[in-house]
Order: sequence, then C-alpha cells, then structure tokens
Amino acid sequence: MAIRVLLVDDEAAYVESLAKVLTRRGFAVRTAGDGRAGLALIAAETFDVAVLDLKMPGLDGVEVLEAIRARGDQLTQVLLLSGHADMERFTAALKAGAAHALLKPCPVDELCAAIEDAADRRAAAVAARPVTPS
Repeated sequence: MAIRVLLVDDEAAYVESLAKVLTRRGFAVRTAGDGRAGLALIAAETFDVAVLDLKMPGLDGVEVLEAIRARGDQLTQVLLLSGHADMERFTAALKAGAAHALLKPCPVDELCAAIEDAADRRAAAVAARPVTPS
C-alpha cells in the first residue's frame, strides 16, 4: 500500500507541484492550504506522514504538530519544511515530536527519503502497540 502523505502549505503553487511529484513517486497525497484545513483532514482520514510548512498564517507547522499530538495522535509522523533557516522553530518542532525538519527548497530525493523514514517510524510504532483483546 502506498504511503499516505498530507501536504500542508499556504503556497498553493508549491504544494500543487510537490503533490504531483510525490504522486509520481508512488505516494498517496492529499493537500491542504492552511493548518486548520490540515487538521480537519487528519481528523477525517488516516495519514502516515504529514508534511507541514513551518510558517503559515493562522496555525503554523509547530502549532499543527502540537494540535495533532494534543488530540492523542502519536502515530502520524510529521515533517516540517521551511524556506527560512529558523533554528529556534526547527528545534521547537523536533522537541514537539517532528520526525524531520528540512529547508525549502528541499531536493525531492531527500524529501522522499525523509517521508519513507517517517513512514517506517510509524510502522514500527504501530507494530509495537499492545494488542487489545476484542
């Protein structure tokens, strides 16, 4: 089954072109134009990996990550992307549980490797969960 990826970025042209590239690479991709829309999709669907823009109007990437974790979702893996080298926010993202923090423009091969690594982390977390009797 294809890795399910959610792309959340307020730059419509960027997210659209990135979605096309990732789809061609075999990922199942959905997109959202802001943090609130991304959270709504995460509440309605299951994603292996969410790729979030660090700086967005409204909820930024770290705030979306914190909201995902506050909802009790420890499985969705999060990657943060930013066009700005904001080490303070990247550090906050990693402390909040981001799997990776990458600078834009990120080479596609590097992004795909980070997505695959994050999906592997999710699979390991799912496998390690205790089985509850039905």
